[in-house]
Amino acid sequence: MFHQADLFDRIEQAPLVMRPSAVALPDLVERVSQVSKRPRYALLILNLIARAAGKDGSLGPYVRSEADHVPVRDWLCRALAPLADRDCRRTAMISAVRSELMAKAGAFKNAADLAQQQEQEIQARILRSGRTNVSRAVSDLVRAGLLHRHYQGYRVDHPNRGAQREAVYTIAPDVRLALSGNF
Repeated sequence: MFHQADLFDRIEQAPLVMRPSAVALPDLVERVSQVSKRPRYALLILNLIARAAGKDGSLGPYVRSEADHVPVRDWLCRALAPLADRDCRRTAMISAVRSELMAKAGAFKNAADLAQQQEQEIQARILRSGRTNVSRAVSDLVRAGLLHRHYQGYRVDHPNRGAQREAVYTIAPDVRLALSGNF
């Protein structure tokens, strides 16, 4: 006698695809507020990184800007710089730069050179303080477990600790889902 096997006996169950656990947006806010002194700023940075990140959830070490590739921290700093335009510390810094360069006004050929030097110095200081603020906020996000940071680049013997390396930020999969609204 011939016995035919049941077709359903041969079908193997497909392995379950593990989706990242769903995290709601209020949970993200709570996690950031527990580790950061500036949770709104940190959440803005997280959102900018999420929107600009590639399919793997990572952003960096360089981001395409209008004309060229910019380090990710500089890109974030420039994106968030308008937030501090009316801040009293920003206006005090601008006044200090102008007064410092006015004291050295004799070194410049004309008023246009002086104004250009003032603008360059102001932008350099804004970038320097902005990079620090971005790094602090990213450290808070890493501490909250929402972001992973590593560095890429060429390592050479150099007194700078960074050794020509730039940061790369990778968002956790559950955080990407929460920020995209697809959970």
